[in-house]
Amino acid sequence: MPLSPGPSDARPLVLVSADNRMLGEHPFHVVGKKYVDAVRLAGCLPLVVASAGAGEVDELLSHADGVLLTGSVSNVNPRLFGQEVHDPSLPLDPVRDTWTLPLARRALERGVPLFAICRGFQETNVALGGTLLQAIHDLPDKDSHRSAPSGTSAEAEYAPAHEVRIVPGGVLEGILGAGAVRVNSVHDQGADRLAPGARAEALAPDGLVEAFSIPSAAGFNLCLQWHPEWKAAENPVSMKLLRAFGDACRRFRDQRRVPERVPDC
Repeated sequence: MPLSPGPSDARPLVLVSADNRMLGEHPFHVVGKKYVDAVRLAGCLPLVVASAGAGEVDELLSHADGVLLTGSVSNVNPRLFGQEVHDPSLPLDPVRDTWTLPLARRALERGVPLFAICRGFQETNVALGGTLLQAIHDLPDKDSHRSAPSGTSAEAEYAPAHEVRIVPGGVLEGILGAGAVRVNSVHDQGADRLAPGARAEALAPDGLVEAFSIPSAAGFNLCLQWHPEWKAAENPVSMKLLRAFGDACRRFRDQRRVPERVPDC
């Protein structure tokens, strides 16, 4: 009974979403180095995906052991969740919207491990039928979750801002344990109505959902509103999260390498 190749020493391959930016007069695909570094800290091999056509999402996923949806300065287009744009001065990225939302859906359907950060959190919620708050800071019952004013150093911008309470019995508690952790806060938008079937994993003091998962999905998945990738190597909480993602990617990779049985003659 010949076997297909067993678990490999090669690192799991993780797809990393990129943005679309104009640099001068030329369009570029860009991704923050901190996300690529985070994938390597998880023990995986990052592959930055510039964009994907309608027929390419499944082709990409057929080669992937995990997906990381990154944060971004751009927002998910509110028209995708039935609203008009609240602040036209804020950047959108319609090209990214066209492929990362299907990518999130298909990764969950196929059981490919998914780790989604900030915009990735919002993309996944919208992709599955949820809605977003466009301007949390304008709501009387919510705190401001925005980044520091322009001119503030990155160190100050990504400094711990508030605690999040871990919801008992979920994926996040399994990784970090019970209680609360302090996180940074660099976002204008946030979850309003969670997608059908989504489970809140952590809550901010004002009740805003800071993490969620999809329990019905076949594989590991965790969506975080904060930025665990920021100086992750120096942050024990971030490293626990990245190791959990990396372990899930390795398990997914190894499960695909199953014995091939030769038919009896």
